[in-house]
Amino acid sequence: MAAALRRISGLFLSGRPNPRKHVILPPPHFFSSRGIASKLFVGGLSFYTTEETLSEAFGQFGQVIEAKIIMDRVSDRSKGFGFVTFASEDEAEKALTEMNGKILNGRVIFVDTAKARPRFNDAVPIASGPPKSQDSKD
Repeated sequence: MAAALRRISGLFLSGRPNPRKHVILPPPHFFSSRGIASKLFVGGLSFYTTEETLSEAFGQFGQVIEAKIIMDRVSDRSKGFGFVTFASEDEAEKALTEMNGKILNGRVIFVDTAKARPRFNDAVPIASGPPKSQDSKD
């Protein structure tokens, strides 16, 4: 499968890019045996919402593979958002339309499709100061 992904993205097995063809693919963790996994972002969660209650609320629309609430590392408290992964795109789409703007544990939640997280090693480096002039004799 890795070789097929490299061919699709325009890379040969040698790892050298093909300058004539380059297709951007989602990160490998978005692929499952059924195609692209259907992951939803859920914002506006109550601090009292647990992963179990999140899974139960979204479970009425299909098979929930994972319900994850993002926690603050320092306070060990919910950051107020999480992710729900469904087994199929149809189930995720139905949950998105039905749950967006609904009340869960006393708070209005907002549901959207999850976006790919930017990888830090592909990011542009941060400048650490003004550029050195060509005239200086270091």
